[in-house]
Amino acid sequence: MSTSASKAILITGCSTGIGRATAQRLARSGRTVYATARSTDAIADLERDGCRILPLDVCDEASMVAAVRTIEEAEGAVGALVNNAGYSQSGAVEDVSIDLVRQQFETNVFGLVRLTQLVLPGMRAQRDGRVINISSMGANFTFPGGGYYHATKYALEAISDALRFEVSGFGVKVVVIQPGLIKTNFGERAVSQLAEAKTEGDGPYDGFSEKVAQATRDVYEEGAMAKLGAGPDAVAKVIEKAIDAEKPKARYRVTPSAHAMIALRAVTPDKGWDAIMRGQFPQPGKS
Repeated sequence: MSTSASKAILITGCSTGIGRATAQRLARSGRTVYATARSTDAIADLERDGCRILPLDVCDEASMVAAVRTIEEAEGAVGALVNNAGYSQSGAVEDVSIDLVRQQFETNVFGLVRLTQLVLPGMRAQRDGRVINISSMGANFTFPGGGYYHATKYALEAISDALRFEVSGFGVKVVVIQPGLIKTNFGERAVSQLAEAKTEGDGPYDGFSEKVAQATRDVYEEGAMAKLGAGPDAVAKVIEKAIDAEKPKARYRVTPSAHAMIALRAVTPDKGWDAIMRGQFPQPGKS
């Protein structure tokens, strides 16, 4: 980054996992880090690591505007934005209510876009900045029961690719981070979201939804894929690299699981992928 430009870093979703690890890692190295979450109570302890704490809800326009204004008044501009806030809404496409679908996109896509729009004028003015978008290996393939979550990551990557071209002439770099399996409470949150989406009583997707929940727990806790995962600090380390690099890559994949699964999907025809999925999940409508 330019030596005269603001180096203040704004990170969303710092209450747990990747966001928290990134805030801690960057602040402990002496950087100016604004750690944010919907509730500052959840991140108050990050002040001990040197973070500056701000409330920020990526689903609330006033909250985003206020956070960006606070940083710009103190620092001149947001030097780097780490768009990390997000969650996984699991469930069959037919079974998830449209309100929950909208909420998934509001958090994972629309909030990310709006916050990026808000910080870009300051970055353009100083002709320097980084936008780091936390995607997923799941932007390259889709698991049954994960259609909506994967769709948000596909969307994030398309937006990032367009944005990278559009703002590079202003000195702003756009980077996508594709974590694989990360050992956080992401799996449990995904299972709880599936339970919330599940319709009451018997339905055509009941057995399928339960299997998705169990498979998610297995993968994140003790399955074979868990051995190819890593802790959230592995992602934080790559985010730091993307911020510091003079010429960062457009994409960084993190963990062996990301490399393995993306490579597998790239060489597997659709019919072959469906066959692999049938080995992991019951197919709705089939006895």
